[in-house]
Amino acid sequence: MPQITVDYSAPLDRRGFALALHPLVVETVDTRLDGCKTRFREVEETVVGDGSTDDVIVHVEIALLPGRSDELKARLSEAVLGLLPDHLKATEGVRLSVEVRDLEASYRKG
Repeated sequence: MPQITVDYSAPLDRRGFALALHPLVVETVDTRLDGCKTRFREVEETVVGDGSTDDVIVHVEIALLPGRSDELKARLSEAVLGLLPDHLKATEGVRLSVEVRDLEASYRKG
């Protein structure tokens, strides 16, 4: 069920990150490992602030079925932020962010 999307412009070990992320999500929000699905979208261009630096980004969005507390979602966000640097080839100038949100009521899977 967790729908995970990673937008990135930094050099990222995508497979390694996903394989480390899935058990972390399972442990934190009590879901099933085979329900975790991660897709990666490489961002071709980013502009941060006034564009005077060459900062790159990694933004992770985790969408869950409703019912988890804000505290639990915040704990998962912090854990994911802690995991990300282990899977980056360089961390200088990398802007990291994580959002954990509820899936919309219209979500269905087949």
